[in-house]
Amino acid sequence: MNPIELEWQHLKKDELCGQIFDDELDLAYAVIDGVKARGEKGNYRTKRIKFDSNASG
Repeated sequence: MNPIELEWQHLKKDELCGQIFDDELDLAYAVIDGVKARGEKGNYRTKRIKFDSNASG
């Protein structure tokens, strides 16, 4: 399993479990908050990266 898959598994189990989201935006914010919370618990730094969806590729 890739390290990101293990992290995603823990994020779902520990931070998102039992929550219901009205839409994808609410889910996205919950994931952002969950990543931040896991970073604080694990004492590691997280950084949010925004991708330009308008960039041609």
